[in-house]
Amino acid sequence: MGLGAADPQSANEPAVAAGRPVRLVVTNDLGRGRLGVLFRALLALPFLIWLGIWAIAAFFAAIFNWAIALVLGRPNEGLHRFLARFLRYATHVYAFLNLAAEPFPGIGGRPGYRVDLEIDPPGRQNRWTVAFRLVLAVPALFLAAAIVGRSSSAYDLVNLGRSSAGNGLSLLAVAAVLGWFAALALGRIPRGLRDLVAYALSYGAQLWAYLLILTDRYPSSDPLTAVEPLPTRADPVRVENGDDPRRSRLTVFFRLPLAVPHLVWLSLWGILALFAAIASWFATLATGTSPQRLHGFLAAYLRYQLHVGAFLYLVGNPFPGFTGTEGTYPVELRVAERAPQNRWTVFFRLVLALPALLLAAAYGSLLFVVAVLGWFAALFTGRMPLGLRNAGALALRYTAQLYGYLFLVTESYPYSGPCFEAR
Repeated sequence: MGLGAADPQSANEPAVAAGRPVRLVVTNDLGRGRLGVLFRALLALPFLIWLGIWAIAAFFAAIFNWAIALVLGRPNEGLHRFLARFLRYATHVYAFLNLAAEPFPGIGGRPGYRVDLEIDPPGRQNRWTVAFRLVLAVPALFLAAAIVGRSSSAYDLVNLGRSSAGNGLSLLAVAAVLGWFAALALGRIPRGLRDLVAYALSYGAQLWAYLLILTDRYPSSDPLTAVEPLPTRADPVRVENGDDPRRSRLTVFFRLPLAVPHLVWLSLWGILALFAAIASWFATLATGTSPQRLHGFLAAYLRYQLHVGAFLYLVGNPFPGFTGTEGTYPVELRVAERAPQNRWTVFFRLVLALPALLLAAAYGSLLFVVAVLGWFAALFTGRMPLGLRNAGALALRYTAQLYGYLFLVTESYPYSGPCFEAR
């Protein structure tokens, strides 16, 4: 399914994990007015100004809330409600600004918006984690820089959803820009881009709920539990993740040296894959279907590429084989049989893939941060945190789908957002 297409919401989607104190709920509304899209930044300006004024009061309220929680072991109920309402309103405003929602967000932070935030009432919190909250949040701030952008920094509470080009590409920034062009052309935002923006907003909201002492639950980067609800998809290139999160500390410590032989072999195989893709392009352009042998060869290359990426970035634990054989690794790539392809999309494949390449660069930044944080976590705990593992798997899935599209293994455009895999 292409970047410009969207799935209807399935009535049988799996439910996301319950029990999370901060939940982002998205109403399935993808239609966008082109005029409102064109002037979205200007239309959002009054709400951003009001949010900035509100943030001044929220800053002092957060300090009082921190002090009270440090003394009493739980936040003040009135301050909790005030800060929760502020955070909900910030989510509404940036959902509107970044095209995740269409109606104006209002000014009060009341529940019921198209992209809404639910926050549990205050509960008891460990005083030690309250005292060192800013220090404990440092890893989450690094991850938020890749997902949300510079606005996740602790000194910039107001700009929850804005990214800075000087700090690299964030998922939120790229998804919002691509969504702007798509909505302007189609009058609707693709489902994958809308959900990717929602995923970024969810992580930002979880992070600020943690920093503002609204909850002591550490923000989770798991894309399968960040947004309610998610679609269930059966893409022709999909990833099945049956990995055990336990990690050997020894192989984690030497993960990069262990991956060197695979990286060398992957580079050599990649040269052959490039020539095979060129040959497949000519053949598919002539016949409308890629040759069976080339399809199988390129599918094996994509599978091996995924195995190596999963091992290198700690998404998978076992040392992979060198053949890309299906069913040999717990993080597995399933590639559908070849199918006829439209010759026009084949001819312009590189041009059509440009938006996906831009988004893949942002996913690459996320994957790097996941690997670095996962390396430290697995080295100390012997486990890869589930949220990091699943975020890494999402990035690897998108990359695999992109190469599948570029190499003419499939005509299906890479799906940009988190989803459940149909079994």
